[in-house]
Amino acid sequence: QVQLVESGGGLVQAGGSLRLSCTPSGRAGRRDTMAWFRQAPGKEREFVAAVSRIGGNTSYTDSVKGRFSISRDNVKNTLYLQMNSLKPEDAGVYYCAGGWTGVGRATLVSEYLYWGQGTQVTVSS
Repeated sequence: QVQLVESGGGLVQAGGSLRLSCTPSGRAGRRDTMAWFRQAPGKEREFVAAVSRIGGNTSYTDSVKGRFSISRDNVKNTLYLQMNSLKPEDAGVYYCAGGWTGVGRATLVSEYLYWGQGTQVTVSS
């Protein structure tokens, strides 16, 4: 059974920080590129950041570059998203994604097989 379990969401003031964590089980992430996506109310799920299997390669959507950092600890089998200088527009449900199909640039929802249940991030202005 494949599971991705996120944690770390919450309410923060604009300019604050949060760190999200995702722990995959089974085949969800041990040898895969993994990613974070987010979804605001009434909007489609969008790519935030991805990290390669070893962790040497990362990619970010433009709006979070310089503020967010994705990383993974393969010993602890945990994916992280450090979010600094948060803005109200960063609010939404954040999802951990695994099981990358290996086709594409790892930035599309359709490229991932496994998803967590999501963790809510709320940023007050």
